Amino acid sequence: MDTQTIIDKYYKEGTKLYDIYMSHCSDVTNKALSIVQAHPELAVDTRFIEEAGMLHDIGIFKTHAPHIACEGSFPYICHGYLGRDLLTLEGFPRHGLVCERHTGTGLSLETIINRKLPVPHRDMRPKSLEEKIICFADKFYSKSQLGKEKPLKKIRQSLGRHGRHQVEVFDEWCEIFL
Repeated sequence: MDTQTIIDKYYKEGTKLYDIYMSHCSDVTNKALSIVQAHPELAVDTRFIEEAGMLHDIGIFKTHAPHIACEGSFPYICHGYLGRDLLTLEGFPRHGLVCERHTGTGLSLETIINRKLPVPHRDMRPKSLEEKIICFADKFYSKSQLGKEKPLKKIRQSLGRHGRHQVEVFDEWCEIFL
């Protein structure tokens, strides 16, 4: 099964949610691929980045986020692990890890427990270079302002609301990927 077949299974073409999903995921994937192209020394799996970039938010439809046409019942922060569960069932467990590990610059087990986040108690930080690149690229695009790339300052401010460590990780990634 290819990525578009999976997307079409959960998102109906012609709906607002489909349009938001495809626009956001295309922007993130294109940003990730531009990073890969600019840094051949990273020697990453380009095809995987292309596929996982398009699937990283597959779980959003299960969440309650009316401003982006999501009418599910879970809190939005759950979309990562829900996407992982979904892609694991579809036979794409590696792609599922990207879903689970792209919130902020990743969620440590300590953060999950300390903030009492409604997600499974496990480390959800990106580990592979491919996971980090997609997570990084995702920070540049929101689903509420489609097609508009966020400036670095705004990304840092947004991440800073979730702790200094998030900004430090992002800055480390800037050194490597920009």
